[in-house]
Amino acid sequence: MKLVKLFGIALLTFGLAAPTLAQDMSQQGGRGDQVDQLAELVGLSEDQQTEIRGIIEEMQGEIQALQVEAQQLQQSIQAEIKPDYDEEKIRDDAEKLGDLTGEMTALSTLMQAKVDAVFTEEQRAELDKRMQQMQQQMQQQRQMQQQMQ
Repeated sequence: MKLVKLFGIALLTFGLAAPTLAQDMSQQGGRGDQVDQLAELVGLSEDQQTEIRGIIEEMQGEIQALQVEAQQLQQSIQAEIKPDYDEEKIRDDAEKLGDLTGEMTALSTLMQAKVDAVFTEEQRAELDKRMQQMQQQMQQQRQMQQQMQ
């Protein structure tokens, strides 16, 4: 269960968005990125930050390429919504899209696992504690919004 929480934490931390993280890193320059924020949150060393950035950079290109391919397949499938549709093409493209989605999920999970392996036990515990606090705050906000409706 704790491992599932850690994956959830990493997922939330990185938002399953390695390409977005890379854009943030390049766009924000000196303002700090998600790795910097994570460093402040759990006290990452410089070596850990460098290692995490390396993991993200290593995998982001692959994930981005798959995302582009998936978008193209989605457009191809959408283009078949017409009177003279090609069922075989729709099914082939849908199968390819499923395979791509599975590969993107695998790569994202591998990236999260590699990042998680960089943390010390104390850092994992701190991150878990912080994420629980954030989840409680989000739940309280949802409850407040529901009460206002």
